[in-house]
Amino acid sequence: MDTKRKADNKCIIYIIAIAALLIVSVPLLRSDSAAFLRWYLVIFLLGVGYYPLSRLMFSGMEDRGWMFSKVIGIALAGFLAFALITPGLLPFSTPVCIVTAAIGAALCWTVWFIRKARSGGKEDGRSGAEDTVSPDIILLEELLFLAVFLMWTYFVCFRPEAYGQEKFMDYGFMASMMRSDTLPAKDIWYGLKNINYYYGGQYYAVYLTRLSFTQTAVSYNLMRMTVASFAFVLPFSIVFQLLRDRLRGRRHSKLLSSVGGAGAGFAVSLAGNMHYVLYGLFGSVFKLSGYDSYWFPSSTRYIGHNPETTDMCIHEYPCYSIIEGDLHAHMVNIMFVLTVTGLLFSMLRKERKKSAEFNLKEILLNPNVILCGFFIGLFQFTNFWDFVIYFTVASVTVIVITLKYSRCGVLKGLLRILLQVFEMIAVGMLAALPFNATFERVAAQGIGIAKNHSALYQLAILWGLPVVCTILLLVFVLVRARRARKLRPDTEKGFRNNPFIRFFRSMDPSDCFALIMGICAIGLILIPELVYVRDIYEENNARANTMFKLTYQAFILFGMTMIYALMRFFTLRFRSVLTAVLRVIAALLAFLFILTCGYFWYSVQCWFGDVADQSRFQGLDCTAFLETRYPSDAAAVRWLNENVEGSPIVLETNGYSYSEDCRVSAMTGLPTVLGWYTHEHLWRNDTDDINAIWQDIRKIYTANDARELETLLKKYDISYIFIGSREHEAYKEMNLPMLISMGDVVFSDRDRDTYIIKVY
Repeated sequence: MDTKRKADNKCIIYIIAIAALLIVSVPLLRSDSAAFLRWYLVIFLLGVGYYPLSRLMFSGMEDRGWMFSKVIGIALAGFLAFALITPGLLPFSTPVCIVTAAIGAALCWTVWFIRKARSGGKEDGRSGAEDTVSPDIILLEELLFLAVFLMWTYFVCFRPEAYGQEKFMDYGFMASMMRSDTLPAKDIWYGLKNINYYYGGQYYAVYLTRLSFTQTAVSYNLMRMTVASFAFVLPFSIVFQLLRDRLRGRRHSKLLSSVGGAGAGFAVSLAGNMHYVLYGLFGSVFKLSGYDSYWFPSSTRYIGHNPETTDMCIHEYPCYSIIEGDLHAHMVNIMFVLTVTGLLFSMLRKERKKSAEFNLKEILLNPNVILCGFFIGLFQFTNFWDFVIYFTVASVTVIVITLKYSRCGVLKGLLRILLQVFEMIAVGMLAALPFNATFERVAAQGIGIAKNHSALYQLAILWGLPVVCTILLLVFVLVRARRARKLRPDTEKGFRNNPFIRFFRSMDPSDCFALIMGICAIGLILIPELVYVRDIYEENNARANTMFKLTYQAFILFGMTMIYALMRFFTLRFRSVLTAVLRVIAALLAFLFILTCGYFWYSVQCWFGDVADQSRFQGLDCTAFLETRYPSDAAAVRWLNENVEGSPIVLETNGYSYSEDCRVSAMTGLPTVLGWYTHEHLWRNDTDDINAIWQDIRKIYTANDARELETLLKKYDISYIFIGSREHEAYKEMNLPMLISMGDVVFSDRDRDTYIIKVY
């Protein structure tokens, strides 16, 4: 009764804290609080709606995958709408989004009630304590999610603009989809064709925008902060359960597991790397090169940048992405890849309770395998690199599960592995079909052998801390397995008596999965040292994209393995000198990790400034920068947003990637003839066509021949011509009277020399 009373008291405290945060959000976020609360409510309802499915996938876990149910709800509800919209069966509209989400949720609850009725009220065949959900853990996770969501949303109100890096593209994709009732929407930077990039992340942002009746200018930032919140709470859930399983029966096991879970949340979403510690914190002490110009992106641009070489690489991680503000593919996919990780861990946990014999029905109808296959297929739509990465991680997990639990012999074990791996591929390809049916895949340029290699000391600075934690955990598990074998004589014969197989079978499931994550992460940081995917950056940045995409996921996997390993060592019972040494080493490593967490606040101050100064508060509108950065164009851009419906082509000056050009198409979602050069080169791989269009745009703005001008306007189906600050700067010889003669001036600001011409 005392335990139950304590749990009830915790629940009351958590509920009060959640209510307090919701109340505080109103004065904290001011006029944007209504959008914040609507957005939070939609995600909460999606979690409730798809929780029965999550309970099936995460059965046996203390929260039954409550936080994962939100991501599963977003993914499945959004996919159902997408699968009906892309072939033209339904329009991309708010009613369609609401109905598809409701149908999916109703189906989940209907199936759950039927299953419960057939099993006599038991969930997944379990009874007693195994069938008990811990409401205090669910409420704690909800509290953490809301707290992190509110914290990041408040911070972003001090620098909300969708300006710089990839933000023009990310917001432009969202704005384009909001204008369209079909998918894929028009490519904002290649107006005669549709988007030909992995736009899944932006699609899901728009899907939630429609569900929550939120303006795109606000939902851009709300989606970013949603991902940031999941990046904290999903690792919490995974590592909490890893430790809870390992420490069950120990005193304060739930508290220790919660501490470890929070540490994992910090490690994945808020921490930096040791580069920040050495160069940012102590650079002046050690007089390291570049310390005097240290800026928070420095730790993501180290190899090839300091010292500078022709092998400039990128090694970003979630905290940097969250701070910097892109809503790009790798960033949005964080919540999806963490869900796959949770599904794989749950599958490993559940397999120990199932029959070890070869059961074809159980093998093929494993719900975790099927849902993992769905998400892996979804990655072709959201971030293709993660399709390859997490198919590999999933395959490794399936192999380990078979080695650890199967008793059906070599051939049947191999068949089991092949069946589940191919099933994931089959389900994944089916899930990717609606996207691939409209996607013009650019031919891959192949794999190259790495000619450049990272300096060992640079790899040690970036990855040494989590690698040491992973290796220590591996050695510790190996030593324990060897000792266990000495204490317990072998009783199995043949294949099952193989030392390699015995090692897997002797491992605790939590140790096993932590090592799967850690060893896969080590592989991800080694691959760019051996090979790279060839692309248009090959001359000076050959390994950049490969290292970026692979090590980004390595950071996520390492974060969970590292914290689990440290907590594993801290919770060892004092039995030998070795135990004491491990604790001391763990304390030193934990101290270094705590130092890396300082990156969070340092980067917040760098990017958002003084977040206590309320006079600097701007709100969530990511387009508010127009009036300050583009004072000559702002009124005209807003006129287009307010008066032009659909997706007619608006001509504006084009330019190179990451320039200030294409601000009209980016901020309105209205397609232009040609946008950022390098981006379209990547998406189309047709430089001859792009170069020809570039020249035609110049001809239009500088034309002296009315007939030639009319021909070009019709060729590119141009409905509006935008003339603003960038156009005057790019085309000094612009023939304004000739352009005006082609249509009606529907907007003019003669003082600023800004015009919009609607073409006849």
